[in-house]
Amino acid sequence: MTTRRHVLTFALGAAALAAAPVRAQSVPIGSIQVVFAPTVLHSWGANTVLVKAELERTLAELLGPLLQRGAGTRLVINVTSLWLASYAGGGGGGKPSDGGASNDYLESMATLYDRSGRELANWPILSTEGSGAAAWYLPDVDQRRLKALARNNAYWVKRYVAG
Repeated sequence: MTTRRHVLTFALGAAALAAAPVRAQSVPIGSIQVVFAPTVLHSWGANTVLVKAELERTLAELLGPLLQRGAGTRLVINVTSLWLASYAGGGGGGKPSDGGASNDYLESMATLYDRSGRELANWPILSTEGSGAAAWYLPDVDQRRLKALARNNAYWVKRYVAG
């Protein structure tokens, strides 16, 4: 016999399944889009082109067969914060005020959308890299640090999206 309790239990169970996080393992990704918060664009200018290119390249490489151009699912990476520590030399750890190396940060939100634009899932990501990890004596040290952050972020996106 079907009771109100059975109907309610079924409805709640179906709602919980619909709200469960989606894994891209079963969903081909048709495109990757990297966007930047206005404050990041204003602060980093042309360097955002470098970060965007590195994120897109690394994600395309990491997602491999999941990336099927033209499929309806869209992966959007919204970069909300980008920070390079002012100190990028060798030795020591800890806070910049201690005279030691500190970390560079890239915060983003990875969001998966279906063909109709409905959000399937999202994951906040905070990537960190040691500021002294790059060859600080080279003239392109900041570009190397930005690329390292973008690659780090791409690995975390892949982990959350594709397992």
